[in-house]
Amino acid sequence: MAVQGKIPVTIVTGFLGSGKTTLLRHILENAEGRRIAVIVNEFGELGIDGEILRGCGIGCDENGTEQGGQLYELSNGCLCCTVQEEFYPVMKELIGRRDELDHILVETSGLALPKPLVQAFNWPEIKNACTVDAVITLVDVPATAAGQFAANPRAVDAQRRADPNLDHESPLHELFEDQLLSADLVVLSKTDQADAATIRQVEALVREELPPQVKVVASDQGRLGLDLLLGLSSASEDSIHLRESHHDHGDDEEHEHDHDLFESLAVKLPLVERECLLAILQGLVERHDILRIKGFLALPGKPMRLVVHGVGKRFDSYFDRRWRDDETPHSYLVLIGRELDAEQLQGALQGAVIGA
Repeated sequence: MAVQGKIPVTIVTGFLGSGKTTLLRHILENAEGRRIAVIVNEFGELGIDGEILRGCGIGCDENGTEQGGQLYELSNGCLCCTVQEEFYPVMKELIGRRDELDHILVETSGLALPKPLVQAFNWPEIKNACTVDAVITLVDVPATAAGQFAANPRAVDAQRRADPNLDHESPLHELFEDQLLSADLVVLSKTDQADAATIRQVEALVREELPPQVKVVASDQGRLGLDLLLGLSSASEDSIHLRESHHDHGDDEEHEHDHDLFESLAVKLPLVERECLLAILQGLVERHDILRIKGFLALPGKPMRLVVHGVGKRFDSYFDRRWRDDETPHSYLVLIGRELDAEQLQGALQGAVIGA
């Protein structure tokens, strides 16, 4: 059970494309009456993750009409750097509605460090009303088994070259370790893309970074029982100061958490040809340092929008909902990476537009 009188908060973290939004969708679709508010922290201009969550009803009334008060989108890229400016005002609003809520879910961006966010729950106004039920860290099994973490070795190499203080270790590796160090539960994702030996290999690697009491579970498409994900009562804010991370030393340039290494590009397109666009995206990730691609596609003759996720060279897609009568179908994509050439990337994507 949660601490008496406090709202339990679950923080879901993990690198770009590790399956955070998929896990949240699973929780919301199986909430069984739980009153859940969601805070989504995006890196980029378009609220893609928020849109995906609306597809399973969060932020909408029983008729599917969007309403306020359940889904909060923060778009500054990283909660760990904007806790006071971005996160605190939203938490104050939710605390004011504590009688209407059973649980709060926070999805961090793939670039976030969980520790500063957990520490914010020791601020008096938040601590008196909320507790961190658990920090859940997702680990991409295929990418981790390959030593890539972001499923894109070119991008990892680019990160290492970008920091002269790190001649053998990528900043992404440090971020990966720091996300594990804050975990109360680790979920191994994309196990459908790995064999049993690979899953055991990744679990062993992950356990080297964890205290023995932290559980590690495997998941396919986020399908786990909610009794395993919610109600852990970890009160992580009480012990987070004992977990030393790479980025605890704020004045040490070697351990600076530098978001200038990453940038995002938002692209809006009309109707596109599906296979053509996916082929273009495959080519772009081979020639550019693109870590992550996500968004929606509007396809000719299709009444539903297609959700697209790309991590490295792996792409997944599925139809999530029908286009509403009051919206014009358009395609939206967000590309996250380094030194993105906006003109070149947008020009390439135009090649998939119907009638281009």
